[in-house]
Amino acid sequence: MVYGRAFPARLPDDCFINLNVGGFKRRMERDVLQRFPQTRLGRLLCCSSREAILELCDDFSPSEMEYYFDRNPGFFRHVLNFYLTGKLHLIEGQCVVSFRQEIEYWGIKERHLDSCCSNRFHELKGVADDRDSERKSEEEQPGSPFAEELSSLDRDLEMFEGSWCADVRKNLWLRLENPGHSASAKALALASLSVVTISIVAMCVHSMPSFHRVDLNDRVVEDPVLAIFENICVLCFSVEFLVRLAAAPSAGKFLRSPLNLIDLISIMPFYVTLAIEMVDEGERGKLENVGKVMQILRLMRVFRILKLARHSSGLRSLGATLRHSYREVGLLVLFLSVGMSIFSALIYTVEKECQESELQNIPVGWWWATISMTTVGYGDTFPVTLAGKLVGTLCIVCGLLIVALPITNIFNKFSEFYEKQKGPNAGRCST
Repeated sequence: MVYGRAFPARLPDDCFINLNVGGFKRRMERDVLQRFPQTRLGRLLCCSSREAILELCDDFSPSEMEYYFDRNPGFFRHVLNFYLTGKLHLIEGQCVVSFRQEIEYWGIKERHLDSCCSNRFHELKGVADDRDSERKSEEEQPGSPFAEELSSLDRDLEMFEGSWCADVRKNLWLRLENPGHSASAKALALASLSVVTISIVAMCVHSMPSFHRVDLNDRVVEDPVLAIFENICVLCFSVEFLVRLAAAPSAGKFLRSPLNLIDLISIMPFYVTLAIEMVDEGERGKLENVGKVMQILRLMRVFRILKLARHSSGLRSLGATLRHSYREVGLLVLFLSVGMSIFSALIYTVEKECQESELQNIPVGWWWATISMTTVGYGDTFPVTLAGKLVGTLCIVCGLLIVALPITNIFNKFSEFYEKQKGPNAGRCST
């Protein structure tokens, strides 16, 4: 008796069970655990055989009535607090996926989270679920650029085993495909990027009137200095392509790659042009539209700009985004087409009576609606009546809304592609 109160009688040993979780031991009252009979420890008290007990714990000592669990002892302290208070709290700094796995193991429901932590838990769980579903869809999707980018180089290296000059070709392939492999690989990537840049600059300079040259027959010919640069660049491109083709683990796979096809297309016009120029003057005269063919072949040099994609994770991400956002791009084209059809008809209706207006037919209205909805606004055609200006204002506002709808999804995909492209290609040049 203390101050008129008596201590409660000591409970017998059979009212307790001994728990050992990862080395952390705790003696718990059965009545406390029975408050939550659907949890793992609550169901453990109802087991009548050793086999049933071992289905719920990792080991069991009948002499000491001790149950062993191979789980996180730090988290188990929060489990004990849940049995004592009836409320569970989110552990600061712990992964939400790990937290959810632990409470599922102990049979604790998410509804037992206290109100101070419930909203935060569901928010973090939603983010984790979204990332997990995206990762699974990327892994399951055939031809996913993420999965291919991460594992293609490893698969390529495995293909060298048992092939001719395997070690030499493997080392050469690593230096050509992975600029971060060594200092020599970075030097090769920098040299290739420099040649591409010089070729693009030479092509742009060649279009300037001050560099135009004519021969004795008043035919346009290339400037001798620019021609030398052109020949050197094409020679470098050709050597690089042939070396990469010889070192590739699979020639068929190499030639099917989009980047390698771009390399081939960028050098083929030079050799086709050279073959045409080697034809005799008389035989060349028999060919129809030779001049137009030559112009088209020279124009194809612009594909060399796409060679920068080999050294730029940004350009590769842009290509992958367009390839995997065809639904969004299709919606964008559909929305714009519908809007242009509607506003071209409207502007024709309100402007056709005005002689000063150039919008006298629907095809011209299509052009006006296109540049208005895309907010380009060349100013070559414009409405002059008050009703036409009101239609133009509505056309511009609708164009902003229509373009903004799918662009957000395309931009988000590009951001994801770019971040994941940078991961496995940290050594590559990022433009």
